[in-house]
Amino acid sequence: MKYGIALFPSKKLQDLANSYRMRYDPHYALIPPHLTLKNAFEATDDQIKDIADQLQAIADGVKPFSLNISKVSSFSPVNNVIYLKAEPTDELVSLHTKMHDGIFTDQPEYAFVPHITIGQKLSDDEHSDVLNQLKMLDISHEETIDRFHLLYQLDNGSWTVYETFRLGKGNA
Repeated sequence: MKYGIALFPSKKLQDLANSYRMRYDPHYALIPPHLTLKNAFEATDDQIKDIADQLQAIADGVKPFSLNISKVSSFSPVNNVIYLKAEPTDELVSLHTKMHDGIFTDQPEYAFVPHITIGQKLSDDEHSDVLNQLKMLDISHEETIDRFHLLYQLDNGSWTVYETFRLGKGNA
């Protein structure tokens, strides 16, 4: 089965992201706005039990932290993805790093750029138009993140929560 690990921001930030995603992101209906900590990976039912134990240990060792969204940006010219940029705080980078240690031996395909996708698979012209328009927005949002989620993919391509991990020992 295919799994992934992500943070879901507050409803307020999800509503903001969805106001753009419904127009510019073909994955809008497949997963809520999120910040990916570990890209999709395959695991068996037996492996996922060990992975969940490892994730609980990671969660126990990380305190809740502040998520700061500061602007709209893009991965262009590598690909036409538009996103809300999350500031790479020490806590967030550390959490991402832990998702690629221990039981997780694979390394990420790209350098970690914390973000929430709001548009993807756009033509070059549409990407340029939408990005220029959204860059004019004054986006400043801060919230506390106190959990992350192990997700799994359903047969229809959508993602749902398998297990939630609260940050900080004793928050289970």
